[in-house]
Amino acid sequence: MSARIGLTPEGDHGRAYWALADCWNLVRRSLTHYRRQPVYILWMLGFPVVSVLLYGYVFGSAMKVPGGGDYREFLMPGMFAMTMAFGFINTAVAFVTDSSKGVNDRFRSMPMAPSAVVTGRGVGDMITACAELAILALTALLIGWRADAGLLAALSAFGLLLLLRFSLIWVGVWLGLLVPGPEQAGNLFVVAFPLTMISSVFVAPSLMPDWLGVVAAWNPVSATVTATRELFGNPVANGGSWPEEHALLLSVAWPAAITLVFAPLAVRRFQRLSR
Repeated sequence: MSARIGLTPEGDHGRAYWALADCWNLVRRSLTHYRRQPVYILWMLGFPVVSVLLYGYVFGSAMKVPGGGDYREFLMPGMFAMTMAFGFINTAVAFVTDSSKGVNDRFRSMPMAPSAVVTGRGVGDMITACAELAILALTALLIGWRADAGLLAALSAFGLLLLLRFSLIWVGVWLGLLVPGPEQAGNLFVVAFPLTMISSVFVAPSLMPDWLGVVAAWNPVSATVTATRELFGNPVANGGSWPEEHALLLSVAWPAAITLVFAPLAVRRFQRLSR
């Protein structure tokens, strides 16, 4: 970005060009952190793998799928979705860390597109999410999980998982700009834990108490889990409720609604920092 000193965002190439160039520079910055601090990679990719082994083998031996089917095949789409859902914590921690160190203030003082800080973080997190899904899918294949509904359906399922992750990036950005420090951002696990546990990730909502089953069935994570189970051709354990019957619709509608709500909130919050 040093080549842009003295240039306006419109420059010689126009505003759109510099917005994309600045976004890519910040994506490279984000990915460089992983190369220089590989412990972050081990944590982000190791946690999902350990979770699969823990829930699939330690707890899975005592679990039954309503309607029959292998529990590990039932579990894996839930683990995929849980990993995507937990990702917003990483987004929030990264954003609040940069804010606390004055990095975002420096970015705003430089001749760069204002949108690049948010879009660069988002693109970098989506690349990380693809890596997490790839490692998790490989682990699932090694323990016997299979996508039995065909390649196109499997790719559609992975697309829904990434769509959920994309929508939650905006939640992470907003929270990262809202909380005062990295320690408080780390405590967002308290929010993520019920979001994933009170869902169909591990058990069917029909097995829960009635009131809790309703909450779990309407959980945005449950919509993605149920839809991906159907697309992967894995056991679904559908209890017949409206959210479960229309999981594919809700797996698109929920991320769209989350994005429509939190993207403007995140952008407005970022703009307020410069006032």
